[in-house]
Amino acid sequence: MSDAAVRAVAFGLKPLSGLSHPREVVRQFTPNWFAASMGTGVLALALAQAPGAVPGLRAVGEGLWLFNIGLFALFSLLYAARWIFFFDGARRIFGHSVVSMFFGCIPMALATLINGLLTFGLTRWGHGVIPLAEGLWWFDAALALICGLAIPFMMFTRQSHAIDQMTAVWLLPMVAAEVAAVSGGPLAPHLAGAGDQLTVLIASYVLWACSVPLAMGVLVILVLRMAIHKLPHANMAASSWLALGPIGTGALGLIVLGQAAPAIFSANGLGDYAAAARGVGLIGGLLMWGYGLWWALMALLITLRYLRLGLPFNLGWWGYTFPLGVFTLATLRLGAVLPIPAFAIFGGGLVAALAGVWLVVAVRTARGAWRGDLFVSPCLQDG
Repeated sequence: MSDAAVRAVAFGLKPLSGLSHPREVVRQFTPNWFAASMGTGVLALALAQAPGAVPGLRAVGEGLWLFNIGLFALFSLLYAARWIFFFDGARRIFGHSVVSMFFGCIPMALATLINGLLTFGLTRWGHGVIPLAEGLWWFDAALALICGLAIPFMMFTRQSHAIDQMTAVWLLPMVAAEVAAVSGGPLAPHLAGAGDQLTVLIASYVLWACSVPLAMGVLVILVLRMAIHKLPHANMAASSWLALGPIGTGALGLIVLGQAAPAIFSANGLGDYAAAARGVGLIGGLLMWGYGLWWALMALLITLRYLRLGLPFNLGWWGYTFPLGVFTLATLRLGAVLPIPAFAIFGGGLVAALAGVWLVVAVRTARGAWRGDLFVSPCLQDG
């Protein structure tokens, strides 16, 4: 039996049998796919920071990061091809009240590659990767700000929204800026000039501020929406975890920026603020982590309820991975800073849970991509 036949048996059908033509892969491609790159990237980073000395765990994380580079490149090519060859269909996304939110996944996926460049690339290729990381970071920050401004503006002016139809998907374009801020924390200390370090650090704080307060406001409305209108349809079940994303990322951002700030402030004549930055980072990060713990437990209860009622698979399942991943990274950071072993132990358990969830979602995504079932653009269906 040929390798192709073996793969066909493994996935149950011939490749792309669910599509009328292979070109539908491009015509139906949406930014939702970048959520797979986000989930893969955050798992790679979590494996590299997992507590204990598990042999080969960092190597597995590095392998996932390298794989994720290819994944991001493939998704970028496919989505660019859609705009080139199917422009009229592609531009319908701006009027769609759900799919347009996933534009935020693009800069967030790129941020995981930048963090991987600092985590794995420095060890593998040396300090020469820093200019590349810096250039990518500024591009990512600009892209995140554009998403955080343009998508809400379209929500206000041309899209149709209702509170009873609201889900945590609203957060996706708004959270991208704070994800970029988290990347700025580890990048800044590696830059050559003290002025450049301060610029990236301050820009990261501004990016955090452009995202977290807005996301917290949306979460207030989300709680009200779920209290009055109850849970969304099972197709949006994974969105219950998205609320954990801005909280976990916000906590992680405060911690990493607070760790980077003292030396950078001191080098720029701002030493009086060094201790305050570290203290705000730790205390603020800890408070947000506690808020995130509440949301994580609530999301778990909601997911168990959905499982009892039946939970159909779709690309939205990647929403289980990235929010859990950033909360895991925040937990691991707290475990490294605080002399409380429970954080490290809990963080290790979260890494294991994240790996298990990623494996389930990745296998089902690969199967759906092989059949072609997951290549569906709701903007075309509604149009």
